Amino acid sequence: MRHIVARKSLHRLLEETKNDNRLRRVLGPVTLTALGVGAIIGAGIFVATGAAAKSVAGPALMVSYALAGLTCVFAALCYAEFAAMAPVAGSAYTYAYTTMGEVFAWIIGWDLALEYAVGSATVANGWSGYFQSVMAKFGLVLPEYLQKAHFAYDNGHFVVTNSWVNLPAVCIVVVVSLILIKGIHESAKVNAVMVFIKVTAVLFVICVGVFYIHPGNYIPFAPFGWTGISFFGTPMFGATNAGGDPVGMIAGSAIIFFAYIGFDSVSTHAEEAINPERDIPIAIIASLVICTALYIAVVAVLTGMVPYAQLSKDAAVADAFRQAGLPWAEFIIAAAGVAGITSVLLVMMLSGPRVFMAMARDGLVPSKFFADVHSKFRTPWKSTIAIGVFVCILAGLLPIDALLHLTNIGTLFAFVMVCGAVLIMRKLEPKRKRPFHCPWVPLIPLLGIGSCLLLMASLPAANWWRLLGWLAIGLVIYFSYGLQHSFLGRELRKLHAGR
Repeated sequence: MRHIVARKSLHRLLEETKNDNRLRRVLGPVTLTALGVGAIIGAGIFVATGAAAKSVAGPALMVSYALAGLTCVFAALCYAEFAAMAPVAGSAYTYAYTTMGEVFAWIIGWDLALEYAVGSATVANGWSGYFQSVMAKFGLVLPEYLQKAHFAYDNGHFVVTNSWVNLPAVCIVVVVSLILIKGIHESAKVNAVMVFIKVTAVLFVICVGVFYIHPGNYIPFAPFGWTGISFFGTPMFGATNAGGDPVGMIAGSAIIFFAYIGFDSVSTHAEEAINPERDIPIAIIASLVICTALYIAVVAVLTGMVPYAQLSKDAAVADAFRQAGLPWAEFIIAAAGVAGITSVLLVMMLSGPRVFMAMARDGLVPSKFFADVHSKFRTPWKSTIAIGVFVCILAGLLPIDALLHLTNIGTLFAFVMVCGAVLIMRKLEPKRKRPFHCPWVPLIPLLGIGSCLLLMASLPAANWWRLLGWLAIGLVIYFSYGLQHSFLGRELRKLHAGR
């Protein structure tokens, strides 16, 4: 059992990527930044903004985005240091293996699987809403039993709807999975086109919407207060809604944190970067800074155009222009939203298989399946299919509300682990070459840990229990399979037996 806390050396990590089973290095700094922007700007701004402003934060959501962005900056600097040191697939899972040991690596890898799979399902749900709104303009409406998820989320409880399955969400997941199997180069091209479309749409929203702002809509600026902190469902600071969930500026930051998920996915593509030591840190930080500025500007425009209480929960950006008397702009934004959310789904589903591939290389999950790289396309095609099927089930049956919160807490937990890993690695290997240095250590990692825990505490209690349940399932799998099949564990057992 001693090897469950054994660490994997950075030298070994780099050696494992030199054989024929590695991925193809074709991504430069611009493409990587586009992947980051593609993963960040999407359902978070086109979908989550309306619900968060309407029911949780009001116009103070602008400050919520700034707080969430600052939290991500702390984590991004830590990610950048590790990604430059260990430019291999796996992201936070790999970093945890080199600093905290195998069992902690498994926990974070299993958590990342939750983040990317559930995040993909959330995005697919948001895509479905925008796609159906565009189709409705042409008089094309699906039967009610194919329009939305089978379950709805009402005050912490799941209830059955009149729909069987969210068919558009399932279809887009299938299409994206096929694109990803084809290859990273093709996926990056598709993403670049969609990123251009949606960034243009966001700039359009800002430049046109600013002329329709009514300053009176900003009053009251923080109708739900400035806090909204709870711990396992027990309110600590601030108010709660009818369901007992916290509301306020900090609570809003915890909910819209989903909008920033994506910059960390850049690190999962380090093995496909041409010059990862330089380009990965640039892409992580550049994509985060660009998107934070755009987010704050869009929220300022939306809450200025329409009173926060009148914002749509499903398609806030497009609906705001409809309420402002600009139906032609509503259609343009909805169409751009479809393209924008598609690119988020593409990047998130691109990342999940690479985490599983890293775990399979260590023997923690079946390597013949999850580590199998297609001989022609050089992509982890089997794991892409497996994750695609899982995402189809989630997206088709579960509502966006429950998926959104579960994605947030999984991501925040991953960020806590990465920030802690930087502190540990600085202590374990202070002389290790670091192409990128996280500044002001230990201050930045500690601020990252503290701010992430603060936002986690502001999420509804049900999300904590779901996270703990997911991790418990993961530990059962680890101790029943991963412990016996770990390549590092086998080597250590042989070494111990030889003595």
